[in-house]
Amino acid sequence: MEKVAFITLGCKVNQYETNAMIQQFLQKKYEVVEATEKADIYVVNTCTVTNMSDRKSRQMLRRVKELNPKAIVVACGCYVQVAKKEVENIEEIDLVLGNNEKKEIVKAVENYIKSNKKQKEIEDVMEQKEYVELGEITYTEKTRAVIKVQDGCDRFCSYCIIPYARGRVRSRKPENVILEIKKIAQQGIQEVVITGIHIASYGKDFKEQYGLIDLLEEINKIEGIKRIRLGSIEPLLMTEEFVKRLTKLEKVCHHFHLSLQSGCDETLKRMNRRYTITEFKTIVERLRKNYSDVILTTDIIVGFPQESQEEFDKTYKFLKDIKFYKMHIFKYSQRKGTKAAKMEGQIDGKIKEERSSKLIELSNQNQRIYNEQYIGKEVEVLIEEKKNGYYQGHTKNYILALIKSEESLENQLIKAKCIEAENDHILLKME
Repeated sequence: MEKVAFITLGCKVNQYETNAMIQQFLQKKYEVVEATEKADIYVVNTCTVTNMSDRKSRQMLRRVKELNPKAIVVACGCYVQVAKKEVENIEEIDLVLGNNEKKEIVKAVENYIKSNKKQKEIEDVMEQKEYVELGEITYTEKTRAVIKVQDGCDRFCSYCIIPYARGRVRSRKPENVILEIKKIAQQGIQEVVITGIHIASYGKDFKEQYGLIDLLEEINKIEGIKRIRLGSIEPLLMTEEFVKRLTKLEKVCHHFHLSLQSGCDETLKRMNRRYTITEFKTIVERLRKNYSDVILTTDIIVGFPQESQEEFDKTYKFLKDIKFYKMHIFKYSQRKGTKAAKMEGQIDGKIKEERSSKLIELSNQNQRIYNEQYIGKEVEVLIEEKKNGYYQGHTKNYILALIKSEESLENQLIKAKCIEAENDHILLKME
């Protein structure tokens, strides 16, 4: 029996696709082992969202060969999709698969074994017109499953390489999504995370009018699923009509990750983000009006080309006003192949570091203030795992909660009182 190991870099979409590839190997009676073990085949599912992601992808591709010099190394995913020439020069790689070729990974590996000829040519993802199913997926998680509903992006933000790695928007057929989630519910998994490259675009490639909210309404009806969590969302999706329909879905979690990137209109325009801070604030107010306990998180890029001190100050002021629960702060790095990489006015690394630290401090303050508001209140938590002596899980609005218990609480929805609050979690006690 051949042993195969997987290394996954990057986002939830990659995690989902790795899971699908694992199932393909298991169905063909391969043994799946940990990435640290000696294996006959190593599959590295790469990421390319930043230059650092590229570097990590290259490092992993070289490192696995050290574990077993005779192993077959398969490179797939976003880095290999956009860096074809670089990939050709990595000697350790035996086989390269683009994002749309993951569905045939076992066949590709077995063909390589027969021919013993290195293969590094991949399909052009921009030519792909329809969503590619990756086969039936069996989940090993006890409480939560990531569900990919869409691929590709048509937005072309000036700093982002992903449209070139993932291609145009392709939406998964709703009946396939529903079927997968029904099977998940039968396995006792209670929470699904709806993800994709740009889930706000779901359905735009369908002939009939059917969007993300229509899909969510169908998922909400599935028996056994207790929670529906949304991945990162384009802010403009949250129209009055969308939110009105969303609030009627009792299983949808009251946590929304609205990717902002900057709190300054001038910076947003250079980023090609297609909304203003006034529009964004209206969306925030709409959500807070409709969900009393809503938690909003976001992504922010500091040090974007030509970001002056005045522009950063505008961002800081806006973020202080909005009071996100948590902000993921990224220092801008030039991504080869994007418009922003060629822009004049690249910002010094020391300035980026100072701006990043200031926003991280603000984020930590916000998170603690939010958490402290729950002291003395009862919350409902879906317990996910036991770690460092505590059972831990998340509230419906995505606050990390810890609790001690003599009895096993895994995969249970429990209600308990908050007795303490820390920067990144709350502590609970059963009444």
